[in-house]
Amino acid sequence: MEPDRDRLRPVRSGSAQDRGGGPPSDPGVSDRGGSEAEAAAASFAPLRPGLQRVAYRMLGSVADAEDVMQEAFVRWLRTDRGAVREPEAFLRRMVTRLCLDQLKSARRRRELYFGPWVPEPVVESEAEADIDDAVTLPLLMALERLSPLERAAFLLHDIFDLPFEEVATTLERTPEASRQLASRARAHVRASRPRFPVGRERGMALAAAFLEASRGGDLGRLRTMLADDVTVHSDGGGKRPAGGRVFAGAQEALAVFAAIARLQRGAGWSLVGYRRINGLPGFVTREADGMLQTTALLIEGDRIAGVYIVRNPDKLRHLEAELAGEGSGSPATR
Repeated sequence: MEPDRDRLRPVRSGSAQDRGGGPPSDPGVSDRGGSEAEAAAASFAPLRPGLQRVAYRMLGSVADAEDVMQEAFVRWLRTDRGAVREPEAFLRRMVTRLCLDQLKSARRRRELYFGPWVPEPVVESEAEADIDDAVTLPLLMALERLSPLERAAFLLHDIFDLPFEEVATTLERTPEASRQLASRARAHVRASRPRFPVGRERGMALAAAFLEASRGGDLGRLRTMLADDVTVHSDGGGKRPAGGRVFAGAQEALAVFAAIARLQRGAGWSLVGYRRINGLPGFVTREADGMLQTTALLIEGDRIAGVYIVRNPDKLRHLEAELAGEGSGSPATR
């Protein structure tokens, strides 16, 4: 059985309660009765983490991925579930198609975005011993340059290891057309895959050294950590001060961090913790304005080749809730 595209309606934003993990609030849900909603939720819940990974990697936005998950649950509730032979494949097709629709409006929004755009950060919690490093921040940003269909074909086949026959069914294309979509995508994003992945401990040690040198204004030490062609991406979304463009090269990067160190001298900021952020080593800080900031580092060999800073408060709301759940509220002030 296939998701009925004729019955699909636009994805809408849900409430904070809806995003808490339970079935979303919707008149159609309550009309069906509690037992049916519970049965739908019981079959949906085990598949939700994998489906949400698909949605996030398609959209690059935690909030948009949560909206897609909410809409997918509503449609799952209204589906004749007894006729669905493979719920996981059925729901993955549904989520992918919802994301393809969502990407049309998301692309328009990003064309109007102020300054560099960085995907919403997904931060590894202290309790997590491992994280999926297959899709790092640079790769997510490279995916933005692909068409929606290329993006879907690449993710479903190359990242989630689905056969092209299933990719073709999901995208409503032939297997050969799906292969061509994935091949074109692969050529575009090849340079964004880490060439020399750094070990976890070494990555965190470099993150700590970078934080100390950049916040302390030690430009000599900082220069030894930066690759000659390093890039600095700072995303404030026009809502907090940030770089209005991508800074390229070690000299530009040093000038940026020298200015930041001067501005922050004497200001109260705190380290929340060193974490993996979208598969990259980095750290979370609470800045002098009381708001969070994430910094992720792309490390090639033993040098920092990319710095990805997210300051846009809209992209950090989910992180505030996650940190509150971990009890990360009293870091040492710097």
